[in-house]
Amino acid sequence: MKIHTRAVHAGDRKKPGRHIPVTTPVHTAASFFYESMEQLDRVFGREESGFSYSRYENPSAVALEELVANLEGGHGALACASGMAAIHMAVVTALADRRKSIVAANALYGATVSLLLNVLEPTGVAIRFADVCDLDALRAIVAQARPGCILVETISNPLLRVGQMDRIAEIAREAGAALVVDNTFATPLILRPLEHGANMVAHSLTKYLSGHGDVLGGVVVSDEPHFEGLRALSRATGPVLGPFECYLTMRGIKTFAVRMEKQCANACRIASWLSAHPKVERIYFPGDPAHPDAAAVRRLFPPNLYGAVVSFELKDAGRDEIFRFMDALKLIVRATSLGDVHSMMLYPVMSSHREVAPKHRERMGIRDSLVRLSVGIEAAEDIIGDLEQALVV
Repeated sequence: MKIHTRAVHAGDRKKPGRHIPVTTPVHTAASFFYESMEQLDRVFGREESGFSYSRYENPSAVALEELVANLEGGHGALACASGMAAIHMAVVTALADRRKSIVAANALYGATVSLLLNVLEPTGVAIRFADVCDLDALRAIVAQARPGCILVETISNPLLRVGQMDRIAEIAREAGAALVVDNTFATPLILRPLEHGANMVAHSLTKYLSGHGDVLGGVVVSDEPHFEGLRALSRATGPVLGPFECYLTMRGIKTFAVRMEKQCANACRIASWLSAHPKVERIYFPGDPAHPDAAAVRRLFPPNLYGAVVSFELKDAGRDEIFRFMDALKLIVRATSLGDVHSMMLYPVMSSHREVAPKHRERMGIRDSLVRLSVGIEAAEDIIGDLEQALVV
């Protein structure tokens, strides 16, 4: 055999031995073959389990999907190239055999609002927004809109509202709508929406699950009735996550629960400190006893686990004052994400909700004085010290 051929084939496709790797390997192959065409035909026809093409399934992705589905208590999962791809896949799956109408929470991540208004609405999908924390108002809008899908966040971004998930699921079920939940901020450590009646749950894997700021990815976890439709849509559109990102995410998930517990504990301390600071106008944090959804939080969340994001407004602050405050931070990272092991701060008007029209932002309650702090695993005293010196500037 010529060296050119050996260079292509040597070392690959060895017969499996007796050893079993302790972590899932990175399977970079785009396609897979079998000893006979008959077997490959059965795999393609899904009559026999196996892999044929990585847009359909990849061993690294399947391992991650099994892991996240297990964490969320779902029937199955689909790993996607981003959190927004996951939201898109879930919503389109929900509408596949239902009326093309969505009732969405009026407090959502800015890119999700953009997906609804700039991508889905122009294709003929009717979009209505509702206060999902006001069940009577939600029920009235659902009766009018007759949606095929209700879309909510477990903890809203960035004002951290918490709806009564089980009650929202009842409204969706009575209307014949699928309930899709973005559970990124809560994670399955705090709440598992499928256990409360949701149909599909989405995550940005970039955030708490991978946890180290080195993965861009998303995932949809589905109940059984929607799973085949979700996978069929994925095979056609190919939003899949690469094998190396799957490996990194699985590695991150191994420590996600202990990281999240530490981040939640830090957030409680920092929210309490901020609430007493003379330069802070208002804090937004689910653990605050004065939170508007405190009753739902007490009923649905485990004790002392309220999420690891604290949003707050500075007194008499606009863009210039916020920029000056954030420029003075020395430990907290000024960056557009959340859920990393290091603390991060974001200015929603400039970043996460930049594409939302100013009037819509105002209706959402997102003002020029608002910042969002994603609390990391550092010593809480050090995070507080950084905030304290920056607030003096």
